[in-house]
Amino acid sequence: MFGNYLIGLREGLEASLVVCILIAYLVKTDRKDKLPPVWLGVVSAVVLSMAFGAVLQFGSSQLTFEAQEALGGSLSIISVGLVTWMVFWMRRTARHLKTELHGKLDAAVAMGTTALVVTSFLAVGREGLETALFIWSAVQATDDGWNPLVGAALGLLTSAVLGWLFYRGALKINLAKFFTWTGAMLVVVAAGVLAYGVHDLQEAGWLPGLHSVAFDISSTIPKDSWYGTLLKGVFNFQPDPTVLQLVVWLLYLVPTLAVFFNVVGGGSRTKPAQPVTAKPAA
Repeated sequence: MFGNYLIGLREGLEASLVVCILIAYLVKTDRKDKLPPVWLGVVSAVVLSMAFGAVLQFGSSQLTFEAQEALGGSLSIISVGLVTWMVFWMRRTARHLKTELHGKLDAAVAMGTTALVVTSFLAVGREGLETALFIWSAVQATDDGWNPLVGAALGLLTSAVLGWLFYRGALKINLAKFFTWTGAMLVVVAAGVLAYGVHDLQEAGWLPGLHSVAFDISSTIPKDSWYGTLLKGVFNFQPDPTVLQLVVWLLYLVPTLAVFFNVVGGGSRTKPAQPVTAKPAA
């Protein structure tokens, strides 16, 4: 549940910050009449993301076992790629996100109502589709009933509350540090999702080595124990991974974390992170 809570919190807060910046800018510049198109774009993006998640869930249930495993494995790998790109992109652009959004919003206001709807829709929709895909992949990986969905929903709810507090000026948050640590934790979660995706492709017959087990500690960490369930839910831990799963997990996790912290360290030496605060709405 914690892993999915983290996904919902991290992805949801990004979308909340985007909405917060757009709304606050229009209010601050005395253009409240432009708020309805922005909210229309935001709501449309949320509906599309939910519909995308529903299609993934109910559409895949109609497939054969091999097709389900192939689809799940392929989408898991795609979602890991998207989340990895998002983690590095957000870490690099967090400092300039407000300026970038303000520029796009000014251009959209000049172009008209439709442009405002499209701008807010694209700004939130990208985050929403990534979130739906990664949460679906993580839910398939944990196979823990409704708990992953509950965790993701709580994360999204928390992000909405934090976004509202940020907008009201009641919350001071260092976005650089937040995205650094949650980004590193998401890389760990993504490594587990990637390993699970490889296992799905092995069961579908797309990859070899399904019966080549690297190690088996099921007797020490049973899958149905509370700590086995906890490790599975947080890190997608598997007590009996295949050799290919273990190799892929290591090849992704170690270099990605090394590059991530090297980028973070380099950025922090050149320019210290400053706390980001929001001014109260007019």
